[in-house]
Amino acid sequence: MLIGPVQAARVNFDYQQIPVGGDVSLTVAVAGSGAPVVLLHGFPQTHLMWRHVAADLAADHTVLCPDLRGYGASGKPADPDGQGYAKRTMAADVVALAKAFGHERFALAGHDRGALVAFRAGLDHPDAVTHLAMLDVLPTLDMWDVLHGANAAVAFHLYLMAQPPGLPERMIGAAPDEFFGHFLDQWARDPAAIPAGIRAEYLAASRAAVPSIVADYRASATVDVEHDRADRAAGNQLHMPVTVLQQDWGAALGYDAAALWRAWAPGCVHDTVTCGHFMAEEAPARITEALRDLLAR
Repeated sequence: MLIGPVQAARVNFDYQQIPVGGDVSLTVAVAGSGAPVVLLHGFPQTHLMWRHVAADLAADHTVLCPDLRGYGASGKPADPDGQGYAKRTMAADVVALAKAFGHERFALAGHDRGALVAFRAGLDHPDAVTHLAMLDVLPTLDMWDVLHGANAAVAFHLYLMAQPPGLPERMIGAAPDEFFGHFLDQWARDPAAIPAGIRAEYLAASRAAVPSIVADYRASATVDVEHDRADRAAGNQLHMPVTVLQQDWGAALGYDAAALWRAWAPGCVHDTVTCGHFMAEEAPARITEALRDLLAR
């Protein structure tokens, strides 16, 4: 929970379970007062990844840190039709969550999987999202386009979890700590940024959520691609203030990340970082500064 890590910062987060539609509830940590900011975590993490940034922002904002549908302590519904973990569905969860706290409009920041949910929320709910930040992803459609050849090996998990139900769940479920731990080890440039206790929380939460995590990734190879393709054909773009922070994957894999993002968000601020993938934990001051700059636009 956020409670332990942020007590030193004299911030008290309250935990609530909020129904967001159907039989799904999201567990959310809430603190602060002022203009609302929703922070969405990535893989293989929970809301805990925001523990440093959230404590800072809560000094003058209402901060909501949910576990996404299918992750952490939030609901993990079955996905019989392949729509349950579409980013469109997960984005609607976030809008419903904010409304439950009385916020019709809110700023939104997401990392990794949470950034894909944030991207979809910005396209589907532009009247609700005032500011948008996305950390270390490309939009789903572009992501699949730039992965090719031997370089695609870095994203082997995307291809594994895109397979039909059954095999990926059994393979990952046979050694979940090794699977999820691989990414925590390989993607962090500063392993000390994820202390042993936090790492244990991530592994336990992921171990208990293999089917829903796989369903989230499978959606990114199916329905999410369809939704992005339809938006691209319609010329839909993000017109709220947008900030994108990424590692320099474009240089490594041979594409212009800033150009890809500006096709979706013409006015976005795009920058690269020198830390690893888990940037809100590895470089929290840098991320907090970027979010505060965004919120001031």
